[in-house]
Amino acid sequence: MTVSKILVSACLLGRPVRYDGSAKTLEDTLLDRWVAQGRTVSVCPEVMAGLPTPRPPAEIAEGRDGAAVLGGDARIIEIGGADVTAAFLAGARIALDQAMRHDCRYALLTDGSPSCGSGFIYDGSFSGRRIDGAGVTAALLRQHGVAVFSHRDIGALAAVLGES
Repeated sequence: MTVSKILVSACLLGRPVRYDGSAKTLEDTLLDRWVAQGRTVSVCPEVMAGLPTPRPPAEIAEGRDGAAVLGGDARIIEIGGADVTAAFLAGARIALDQAMRHDCRYALLTDGSPSCGSGFIYDGSFSGRRIDGAGVTAALLRQHGVAVFSHRDIGALAAVLGES
């Protein structure tokens, strides 16, 4: 039986790569086991695309989502107004390349991010208002058959993998 590799947001693995220079370490025995088994492939799309840490917060503009960004119908804007769409698209493509290179059919990503959000993202107003939707990396992975799970849904991922 082949053991599935899992693409994982680097911040969940304790790496301080978030926009504010922090990590969002996921303390979970399942993740610890997958790391120990060498099954995780760490990605931070923004950092892999060359964005600095820390960096200004960014959101998908006008309440749109990652699919709209991929389709050229939405932009990702920093709080100061700079358009960082190209970097986020480049990061999404790099993450997809990593997933394909390592045969990752599953991803465990940080929710809320304009890259990695899988269940919710922010509405583009920088007011903290959440909307249902996916970030650009999560959307691109899904378009290519990678099942994306939020860090809050690690148990569901384990169930799909036949583990507990």
